[in-house]
Amino acid sequence: MSLPTLFVSGAGGKLGRLVIEALKSRDYAGKIVAGTRDPAKLAGLSGVEVRHADFTDKPGLVASLRGVDRFLIISTDQIGDRLPAHLTAVQAAKEAGVKEIFYTSMPNPEAPSEIPFAHEHLGTEDAIKATGIPYTIVRMGWYMENLLGTLPNNLASGQWFTSASGGKTNHAARLDCAHAAAGALLRGAENKTYTVTGPEALSNAEIGALASEVTGKPLSVVEVSDEQLAGGAKAAGVPDFVVDNFLLPFERFARAGKAALLTDTVEALWGGKPVSMKEFLSANKAALTRAA
Repeated sequence: MSLPTLFVSGAGGKLGRLVIEALKSRDYAGKIVAGTRDPAKLAGLSGVEVRHADFTDKPGLVASLRGVDRFLIISTDQIGDRLPAHLTAVQAAKEAGVKEIFYTSMPNPEAPSEIPFAHEHLGTEDAIKATGIPYTIVRMGWYMENLLGTLPNNLASGQWFTSASGGKTNHAARLDCAHAAAGALLRGAENKTYTVTGPEALSNAEIGALASEVTGKPLSVVEVSDEQLAGGAKAAGVPDFVVDNFLLPFERFARAGKAALLTDTVEALWGGKPVSMKEFLSANKAALTRAA
């Protein structure tokens, strides 16, 4: 009996590429298909079959999914417009006869949500379940890598302004998220929903203290109101779209206690312990001090 054919969408992106590498690291003997809108991005990728996969081209996607057993839908980066694309992918999977569907969602997308794009994830989850096809949902915690976009400047200025009011977030390293998704694919659909987290939920003050310890640079975490945070960020040149759709919603999400989940998903789906915040910051010390 042949092993299932695994299809990873978004294989040219950061998470997708890591999922492909994770599957290869386990010496999977079945066929691995890397789906991407731009096959040229995966030129030279060995050990997999590359297929064109565009969620806006349903007939083409159906053709690419023929013969696929397990389909991992990695959430696209078209925030605000991705639900129609996701729904197209789900319908294409059904028409192509895909046997199992997997999806990378977000923590706690249920309404009401502080996150403006939560409905896109929840809508995709609901559409997958409505097909009747066996599924596994892997909800990814906020990436630790996101901190590398803000912490260097915070460390350079010595201040980190936040309105999370001590709310904690359990960030997850992108590699751990990829390992969990790959592990789910290898296990097969379970009609279950998992959430990927790191080993601990931390407040911004606790993350700041770790960053200060790792870099040797003082960092004061200052609690402000949402209005003050938004005003300061926009005055510093942060685009309104980022402030309104990411910065403030993520602070409110943490404040509401919805980001503080603690799970054993990485161990359960992949094995081994997830990366801790201190380990991540230590490994990225050079990046943290680049703005100093």
